[in-house]
Amino acid sequence: MDILDMKNYRIEKLPVRSKSNFELLLHKIGFPLAIIVFLLIYFVLDVDYLHNFKVESLSKEAQAHYNELGAQNFIRANIAMLAIFLAALILWITEAIPNYLTSLMLIIALVLTDVLPEKEAYAQLGHKVMWLNILSFILASMLVATGVAKRFALWFIVRFGKNASSIFLSFIVINMVLSLFISATTAKATILLPIFMVVAAVYGATGGKNRNNFGRNLVLQNLLQINISAGAFVTGSGANLLAASIIAGAIGSEVFFYDWMEAAAPLAIILIFIGWFLGSKVFFPLKENEKLPQIEGGMERLKEELHKMGKLKFSEVKAIVIFTAILGLWVTDVYHGISPTAVAFMGAVIALMPKIGVVEWNEVDIPWHLLMFSAGAYTLGAGLDITDLPSISVNAAFDAMGFAKDTPFWVLYLALTFAMIFSALIFESKTMRAMIFVPIAIGVASRFGFSIISLALPVALLIEHVYVLPFNSKPALLLYSTDHYSLTDTFKFGFSMLWVAWFMIILMGETYFHFLGITPNGVF
Repeated sequence: MDILDMKNYRIEKLPVRSKSNFELLLHKIGFPLAIIVFLLIYFVLDVDYLHNFKVESLSKEAQAHYNELGAQNFIRANIAMLAIFLAALILWITEAIPNYLTSLMLIIALVLTDVLPEKEAYAQLGHKVMWLNILSFILASMLVATGVAKRFALWFIVRFGKNASSIFLSFIVINMVLSLFISATTAKATILLPIFMVVAAVYGATGGKNRNNFGRNLVLQNLLQINISAGAFVTGSGANLLAASIIAGAIGSEVFFYDWMEAAAPLAIILIFIGWFLGSKVFFPLKENEKLPQIEGGMERLKEELHKMGKLKFSEVKAIVIFTAILGLWVTDVYHGISPTAVAFMGAVIALMPKIGVVEWNEVDIPWHLLMFSAGAYTLGAGLDITDLPSISVNAAFDAMGFAKDTPFWVLYLALTFAMIFSALIFESKTMRAMIFVPIAIGVASRFGFSIISLALPVALLIEHVYVLPFNSKPALLLYSTDHYSLTDTFKFGFSMLWVAWFMIILMGETYFHFLGITPNGVF
């Protein structure tokens, strides 16, 4: 295989992942365990807190659903939602069956148990973020088909690839810059995937049996950076924008781009550098031979390959112009009001246009299995939304813990930030987490007499920590399919980073956030 040929890194050509002994064990027990959990919850167990919620505490959509179904059927719908949610969670974690098949099963299960009407369940495939993902794959294919991605990868390695450290640091810069322009983490992952796959191959890592710590670090740290750098800017993802709008509605004034960046960017940069240190120095330290390019002929061959490409072709120029125009429209949406999805639509149409465009449909690499997984995640989110199960559960937990009216700020801060960041292990939707935990933080702040910003903003800054398990986000599933790391690798690195991030949000709350006037007298 020519490791410099970008077409070898199409999603459909990625090798089937080889499973470790632990993953094989999970694979064996996953399906029967999911069935047992579903049957126990749906037919046997009686979940007390689902009988004791207050109707007025439900969201407006859930109240309407309650009035439509009646009390008993609404409770049954919540029990079904809980059973389906936990069973799907087990199947996604254990990979007992393919992730896309789990999604298809949960969609029909939500319909058959009357949690969601058919129209709403099936409509999630047409979600605007789904379209943005599809269109992002088209645009990434444009960069590969025209040779722009290969040219950039070769130039990048020749310019920065003299040692591993410079490669890692360069990707940190690239991810931070792209986060300013691209408001979809899947789009960033799609664009960067062929580039860092080539870079990894040059350093001797082609996945599967040819894994090495350079490849583990490069792919896992890109996954971390893709998500955390998105958290640095309010425009970094739709979930950030949603959280900012919820907070703005509660405080009566807008959360501006600079306000968010001032609080979030330093935290994101610190976490990215901690991730780089822990990955390359602690969890996956590089051997001496992994610190230098392993390609036959070394850097001279790469320089020769770049020279062979010659001057920019007209098709490459067109691809660069289209992509640059898309980036420009994405970052200036506040002025023209065109949504990121609509912008991507226009770019994809131009890129595919006969004679005018630069890519043909049979050159487009769209991983439909990933999109089916996404459709299932969004449908699950719709079910959680209409039943208000997460809010009911969180309120029951707060009541059970018995928070008194004089509960100190630090207890609330620790509880809310902990719940937000570790909820990323089980929720597949950043938007859903923003819709659940930001309003809860606002309600808790109001209930205990603290500033809304003091609790809601720190909680919102933890939205993007979705990098531990493959099903936690679409970029996580996409990069997991490269087979550069195992489930154990990603859990070890990602779970550790969750704890680091929680510690950092506490430290920032005690120091920097207090300096900015976000937290009153610090956390403690």
